[in-house]
Parts: sequence; structure tokens; C-alpha cells
Amino acid sequence: MKLITADPKTSGIARWNFLALWNAAIKTGSDEAKAQEFVTKVYKNVPILTKDAREATDAFAKQGQGDALINYENEVILAQQKGEKLDYIIPEVNISIDNPIAVVDKNVDKHGNREVAEAFVKFLYTPEAQQEFVKLGFRPVDETVAQTKEVKDKFPSVKTLGTVQDLGGWQTIDKKFFADGGVFDQIQASIKR
Repeated sequence: MKLITADPKTSGIARWNFLALWNAAIKTGSDEAKAQEFVTKVYKNVPILTKDAREATDAFAKQGQGDALINYENEVILAQQKGEKLDYIIPEVNISIDNPIAVVDKNVDKHGNREVAEAFVKFLYTPEAQQEFVKLGFRPVDETVAQTKEVKDKFPSVKTLGTVQDLGGWQTIDKKFFADGGVFDQIQASIKR
């Protein structure tokens, strides 16, 4: 089976894809050696790593490459909204993908728009804004919205959800997995292409 996914060296989404695979192994009882073995088996079936998630989706959906695509749920939903006929499966063991937002002090102070920027950040977490995210294929973080029938019907439940904190936080993750010579490079070096 040939899998299509993006390169964690050039794509943030691909880092999440890698972490989802690693997390799945760890959360189902593998130690780190077994997790690396599992992730290596997956990447052995990736004929080419695309530069980003949209390119991976296009290679799979539009160009017919590969048998399966590893990507964000919202990328598949977006492709479906654009008329692509794609089915997808949400693994029972997955990872929570966080999309942080911040008000940058230097910028808001320079432009004198702190109040507006802070209000916008607060707005993003309101039920109204969360509903807009749902329309674009993103799972809501607002529990009231998450519990609606529309959302429950649209998004399959996840049995076991891991987090970046479970894996030591981003500083640890970047150094361990994605820095030069890290686990991803070790996996790539072990694959005979």
C-alpha cells in the first residue's frame, strides 16, 4: 500500500501527522523502539514526501497517487467541499492538533490596536466563531458547540486523544523528532529507496 503525506521538514501539518503515528504506537503500549519501528514501516510506504498538506491532498485526490492519504481532517473535508470524492477514517487513537493564537505586544503597541486584537482573539472562542470553524472542517473547542447534533454527526469521535504535552512539549518534540539527526532523519536514513 502506498501512502501520501507531506514532509515534516517542510510542513507543519506533516509534523502533526508524524506525531499522530508516534502517539498511536505509544498510546497502544509500544515503547519508543517499537514506536520508531512502527513509524518507519509507515514511511517505507511513502513513495514521495510532498512539501505541504495541500500538495499531498492534490497528489492523492487530483493526480490519483497512492492508496491512502495521511492528512488533517479539515483538508479532506475541504477537498470534499470542492467536489472530490474522498472517504476518510479517523483513527481511534489520535492527537489533538492545537492551533494557537497570540497577540504580539510589539505589533499591537506599534499600531495602537491592542483592544481590537484582544477582542478578536476572544471572539474566536465564542460559539458563533466556532460554528464558522466547523463549516470549514475544524473541530470546535467550545464544548457547547462540540455537543450539538450537527457537530457530533460531522465529526467521528476519537477514543484516545494524545497531546503535545504527553510527548514533552514542542521544544522537546522539535529536538527529539525533527532537528537534524532526530528520529525523523533516522527513519529516513534507514529507508532504502
